Amino acid sequence: MKKKLALHWKIIIGLLLGIIWAYISANFGWSTFTKNWIAPWGEIFINLLKLIAIPLVLFSIIVGISGLSDIKRLGRVGVKTLGIYLLTTVFAVSLGLVLVNVIKPGKYLDENQRVKNRITYELWAQENNIIIKDHQSYLTNPNYKDLVDDASQQYEFDKSIATTDPNIAKRQQEARKTKEAGPLAFLIDMVPSNIFVSLADNKLMLQIIFFAIFFGVVLLTINKKKADNVAGIIDGFNEVFLKMVDIVMKAAPFFVFALMAAKLSEMAGDDPKAIQEIIINLGWYSIVVVIGLAFLVFVVYPLIMTKVLKIGYTTLFKKISPAQLLAFSSSSSAATLPITMECVNDNLKVPEEVSSFVLPIGATVNMDGTSLYQSVAVIYLAQIHLIDLDMAQQLTIVATATLASIGSAAVPSAGLVMLMIVLDAVGLNPAWIAIIFPVDRILDMMRTVVNVTGDITVSSVIAKSEGFMKK
Repeated sequence: MKKKLALHWKIIIGLLLGIIWAYISANFGWSTFTKNWIAPWGEIFINLLKLIAIPLVLFSIIVGISGLSDIKRLGRVGVKTLGIYLLTTVFAVSLGLVLVNVIKPGKYLDENQRVKNRITYELWAQENNIIIKDHQSYLTNPNYKDLVDDASQQYEFDKSIATTDPNIAKRQQEARKTKEAGPLAFLIDMVPSNIFVSLADNKLMLQIIFFAIFFGVVLLTINKKKADNVAGIIDGFNEVFLKMVDIVMKAAPFFVFALMAAKLSEMAGDDPKAIQEIIINLGWYSIVVVIGLAFLVFVVYPLIMTKVLKIGYTTLFKKISPAQLLAFSSSSSAATLPITMECVNDNLKVPEEVSSFVLPIGATVNMDGTSLYQSVAVIYLAQIHLIDLDMAQQLTIVATATLASIGSAAVPSAGLVMLMIVLDAVGLNPAWIAIIFPVDRILDMMRTVVNVTGDITVSSVIAKSEGFMKK
């Protein structure tokens, strides 16, 4: 009997073919064909996964909780889950700060450009009544008189971009709304007023999780015979949606090809050199981000999981790579959730009682990759503007990035919105996201892999520490 090619290899082949197609498409001017005839299949795939994700989360959490029978244990698991997620996020932010302060990617920029950037920062601070904490003034320094005019023009140009670019303007508005919300706004947002409305929107995953937990806990308190009847029906629905995941994943390599081809083609258009430039222009900032993300994915998380699960390094990645590769392709923790749950349940043997509770929460609140990227981005943007952030400001970055990651939606590029909040918290211009925006898409793909791998790691730790692991 011929040995079938493993799913992760099929997905890798799909990714590579997507890259090859993007090059071919750019060389032959086929970007319109790619957009019209290939890209839609990637969108269909993401929609299918989102279609499955919400009911799967709802039913699996209820089934998982009803199977626990001990409410105290559920509370302990919940507290431990949130605690570990918080610790991993703080670690990721701190790692990012260490790397960016040691490597100093911002200092590789031309010195004159950095001075001009600094002057534009002072103009912005002046306009917005922001106190400059280092008390230096390049704007009034006679040594830089020749650069002031250029910097002033650059500042006006940057302002016009910030107000006219729909992507940046939209994210500024979203960041403003998040900032203006009260300290307990996340609790209000967590509790749905209408569960059917919540079920219709993937961005409201936290509300669905709240309802599912509430439903499951109440199920434990009613007559056991009636509770078993309800749980049986819900378990049946859960099995149906799990089967849907299996069916969709059979075509995953093709869909991943479509996603990859569409993304690169969108960025490059009909210019084959543009793909190369995208990679080349990642720059020192992106290199630092990639180093940090790679350290988490290939060192920190595997070190924990191989120890907890008692499996080899290579074996571990074979078991979780389908979720990682899909995370890379989709840039969405939420869309990847059904596959993540399947990998954790079937391959790592983590029981549904744990995975159905820990993973949905992780997809919503655990954004280790996003948090690391935010800390690197803030310091980098400060460095290219000749701003030295003091220890208090860097501690503010840790706190704000950690809290912001909790509120970050599990959808592509939500991290940019949170980055604007972090920039504002340390007195920097939120519109600076325009500087790193061109490379954000590809970095978003990488940090989603970190987010998903972090969720898998925590679910394994919780299962082991609570004695849930299958023999």
